[in-house]
Amino acid sequence: MNEKQNDPFDELMRRALHEEADRIEPSDALPEIRARAHAQRPAARRPWLMTAGLAAVGTAAATGAFTMLNGADDTANDGDEVAGPGTTVTATGAPQSQAPSVLPASPEPSAAPTRPPSTSPSTMTAGPTDRGVTEPPVKSAVVPVYWLGQQVGAREKSAVRLYRTWAKVSGRPAEQAVRIMTSKQPNDPDYYSVWRGAALNTVTRSDGVVTVDFKELPKATLDSKLARLATQQLVYTVQGALQDNQTPVQVTQAGRSVQKLFGQVDTSAPLGRAQAAEVQALVWIDSPTEDETVEPKLTVQGVAAAYEATVNYQVTNLKTRETKKSFANTKEGQKFSPYSFQLTLSPGPWQLSVYLVSPEDGRVTDTDTKSILVK
Repeated sequence: MNEKQNDPFDELMRRALHEEADRIEPSDALPEIRARAHAQRPAARRPWLMTAGLAAVGTAAATGAFTMLNGADDTANDGDEVAGPGTTVTATGAPQSQAPSVLPASPEPSAAPTRPPSTSPSTMTAGPTDRGVTEPPVKSAVVPVYWLGQQVGAREKSAVRLYRTWAKVSGRPAEQAVRIMTSKQPNDPDYYSVWRGAALNTVTRSDGVVTVDFKELPKATLDSKLARLATQQLVYTVQGALQDNQTPVQVTQAGRSVQKLFGQVDTSAPLGRAQAAEVQALVWIDSPTEDETVEPKLTVQGVAAAYEATVNYQVTNLKTRETKKSFANTKEGQKFSPYSFQLTLSPGPWQLSVYLVSPEDGRVTDTDTKSILVK
């Protein structure tokens, strides 16, 4: 089994996925899923992985992404200090034993552990600023951080979607999540951020608005679609860390409103959260994470908005070229819902791909991959 299988984080992951899935009605995503099923064959983000056998698997599914942040100097690692003295921000693809203390409970699959991990809050409390009230700092919490990634299978080659990772932080959770998003690099090469160069000041609440104030904002001018998605990257990250997807986010610089973010997005008024089906990748692989070392018997978990509740998968040994492929089912179809399947692999480096295929002609559409090392 995966060396992290007994980690109580499994329930944290399932609960977070399920809570997010419950906010999306099947009717919202179905037209888009059907439209993608007719998309032209894309060039996969790791094209050498997608062999001709992929298209033969059959039914439609969605695939997604989840990453471990570590590695290079500008990549988030355990121990990286990005929030000043006494406050550390770390990012791991699968957090160990800590979880946000405000994580909402939701009904989960019966296989999930019965008790989630807990967060250890500090004795400090939230404090007021001239723009509102800051978050209370915590000793340890697990927060989502969203990134941009190429949408494989889209009609437009430049189409981009949101992908989520998890980060273990101490300090003020939303602030630390934004600092990771703006200053760190995900280990998964499929993800990136256009927020590099931004410098965060504070995240505060006041009068039904969350204000994210920057000392400096990115100077890049993007096309309208990418600018909108990058703005939602911030909204999703802040709201996810606060466990609040309803309160709009106001972006300011040095306490003043910003007219055009990335040269395109009007931020004179607070920004709401876009529907997940409009901005979020249709499939994420939650576990295993990128470059994770696993046991020969492992469980693959993720979330997908899959047509007919079916995801397809393939694993390839990069040395022997041994290949295994099959399919699995999500809990529900046509909405974001968890999926899980088990694998038994020989030792060595493997590439895991979870993907969606067209029900019309079996062409691969959305896909996500993870590199893993089997002991």
